[in-house]
Amino acid sequence: MDTVIKMETTEQEIVHSSEACQASVGAVKDALYVLSGKWKLPLIIALSSGPKRFNELQKVLGEITPKILSKELKELELNEFVERKVYATTPVTVTYELTPYSRSLDKVMNELRNWGMQHRKKIIASRRTTLQQARNAGND
Repeated sequence: MDTVIKMETTEQEIVHSSEACQASVGAVKDALYVLSGKWKLPLIIALSSGPKRFNELQKVLGEITPKILSKELKELELNEFVERKVYATTPVTVTYELTPYSRSLDKVMNELRNWGMQHRKKIIASRRTTLQQARNAGND
């Protein structure tokens, strides 16, 4: 028997059958395969303000090594999220920018950012409560 859940935020209904769950797992695995790792989403965010050169991206992202940045950029390029542009200047200028296809991640990025901010607040509040309880227990 299928379970139907009405989403509060959309008019869309989600059917939870074995086949629908398998398709969902496959789709999520595909998305995580493309966007996995510590740097892909921050890299997309860094490029959302416009084209950047390699060194600019490295400065914006902070702790990323040149080797990892190069690998992440190549993978994002292969998946059509980033375009590498080479300009015939002396020395050669190379920039990276988001493709129009990368805009398909806008809702996902927005939801992840909102969830991350909410989660951080929850964890901070929880730690404060735990710390306060520990202090109060020590005063008993």
